[in-house]
Amino acid sequence: MSIVVTGATGSLGRLVIGELLTKVPAAQVVAVVRDKEKAADLAARGVELRIADYDEPATLAEAFRAGDRVLLISGSEVGRRVPQHTAVIEAAKAAGVTQLAYTGVLGGPAADFLLAAEHKVTEQLILDSELPYTFLRNGWYTENYTEQLAPVLAHGAVVASAGAGRVASASRADYAAAAATVLTGEGHLGQAYELSGDVAWSFAEYAAELSAQSGRTIVHNDVPAAAHLEILTGAGVPAPFAEILVDVDAAVGRGLLATTSGDLSRLAGRPTTPLADSVRAALAAV
Repeated sequence: MSIVVTGATGSLGRLVIGELLTKVPAAQVVAVVRDKEKAADLAARGVELRIADYDEPATLAEAFRAGDRVLLISGSEVGRRVPQHTAVIEAAKAAGVTQLAYTGVLGGPAADFLLAAEHKVTEQLILDSELPYTFLRNGWYTENYTEQLAPVLAHGAVVASAGAGRVASASRADYAAAAATVLTGEGHLGQAYELSGDVAWSFAEYAAELSAQSGRTIVHNDVPAAAHLEILTGAGVPAPFAEILVDVDAAVGRGLLATTSGDLSRLAGRPTTPLADSVRAALAAV
C-alpha cells in the first residue's frame, strides 16, 4: 500500500509530502506529477514519482495501484476542474484504491458561492463512484491574502467588499498536516471534515495587524461589489476570475467562511497558525 498525492509539486502538495515523510517511510509515499524535473527534490528524498496529467486521462491509468490511499488535490484551473477530477476518480476506481481523500471547500453542499460549484460536483462524483472517501473541505488559506502584500503595502489599503464579514483562515501547512493525518490514520473513511482556522478575523483586523507589524498605516477600504470588480480588473485580473473573487467576498459577508469547527486543529494535532504569525512570515519575505 502506498500513499499517493496528486498535484504533488504544488504549494499544498509539497507540504503534504513533507508531513507524510514525518509519519511514514519515504518508500510508502508516491508523488503524482506532470513534470519529473520539478519533482527531482522529492525523488531525492526517496519519494516515488508517477508521471500523469489531469488533462490526459490515459496517463492516469498508471498513477494508482490496488490498495493505495490517494489524496486528490483539486486542480488549480477554475472551469476545468470537473473533467480533470473525473479523470482522476475514474482512474482511482479502476485501480481499486482503498481511500480517495479530496480537498474540497468549506461548507460542502451548503456552499453557494461560485468557487464552490466544481467542488460540489466533484464530491457527488466521488459519492457516485462508491469509492471509500474522505472529504477535506478546506477553508481559506491565509496565504490567499498574505501572498498579495505588495499592492496592499504600496497603496496602504486592504480593499474588500465583504463588509464586517470574517474569515477563519489557516495556513497551508495546517491543512497539509490534517491531510497527512487522514491519509495515515484510521477511522476517516466516509467522513467529511469542515476545515478552518481556530479564529475568524475581519478585514479591518487584518489591516490593523499589517499596520502594527509593518510600521505603516494600512487602512481597510470596504467598497461596493461593482467597485471592487472594477478595481480588480483595472489591476489586470481577468474579468471571470475577478468576478469569482468578488463573489467570495460576498460569501465572506454572509458568514460562509467564518466557521470554526475545530476539525482542522484536531486533525493537525495543534492549534492552527495565528494570523499574526502568517503576517510576520509574509512581511519578512516581501
